[in-house]
Amino acid sequence: MKTRRVEVRRHFKAHISLVTQLHYSHRLPSMILIIASTKDVASMNIADQIIERYSFEKLSDKFQESNIYFKRVANRDAKLVFLNQELIHSQHITEHFTPELVVFVSRHASVSGFPTLSVHVPGNLGKAELGGLPKRVSVCPASAMKNALLELARTKKEDSLPYEVSYECTHHGPSLDVPAMFVELGSSLEQWKDVKAAEAVAHSAMAAISKDTKYPTVLGVGGPHYNERFTKIALTTPRAFGHIISKYAAPKADPDVVKLCVQRTVEKVESAVFDWKSLRSIERQRIISALNSLNISIEKA
Repeated sequence: MKTRRVEVRRHFKAHISLVTQLHYSHRLPSMILIIASTKDVASMNIADQIIERYSFEKLSDKFQESNIYFKRVANRDAKLVFLNQELIHSQHITEHFTPELVVFVSRHASVSGFPTLSVHVPGNLGKAELGGLPKRVSVCPASAMKNALLELARTKKEDSLPYEVSYECTHHGPSLDVPAMFVELGSSLEQWKDVKAAEAVAHSAMAAISKDTKYPTVLGVGGPHYNERFTKIALTTPRAFGHIISKYAAPKADPDVVKLCVQRTVEKVESAVFDWKSLRSIERQRIISALNSLNISIEKA
């Protein structure tokens, strides 16, 4: 009788385990999400190019009153959705979708208005002043970002676009628990309306979601918002950059934030590359100490 109860108990546990696995697998990320904003001229321009150049299918399903677009890309479902709000305020998007990668197509704005094609990870190293959560960065898809950066550089050269191609540092919301990245067109209305530039960003977004090339990955520390040194390294060597902590964000980079930037990267972070002279000694030492505790080696750019 005792043996029978043990067998029943084992069978019950196995059944529960199977049910749990099936339930979990049902919730696993199974698609790629491209997100545009109806409030953003550049975003809509880029989305139009994605639909036209890559033959996305218009579905009857809607999200926030706009039709969803669909395409199979590299054996995965890709959906293009439109938000009726600024993209930095999309913190709750994963309550509606379960993506394995989110690519935001967006404008970039700056006072200089300098023509720029850029990529970066969203997230906040300090306060959440522009969406997202305080001291919370999104998961960084470093290889996907590099694929996008390479595509921007390729189309800039082939089409003789008068734009700079660049990594931007990690900044603004949302702070997502899935891999997320922005590809942006900047930096003023003239560029946001530029169809050829929007096409370049559309190609870069598609490169991010369709190419599976993986790269050795490093953390970037220091330098300006647009880091020319890190961009050059990514474009001329096999390396990809994950999160980039700019010199103006370095004072906010306490050990917990540094640890987040390392851990919330899809790829293993092999080392940290410092834009050495841009940082104050006290900032360098604090960040280096945090990286030492994670067994991350240090290099000077």
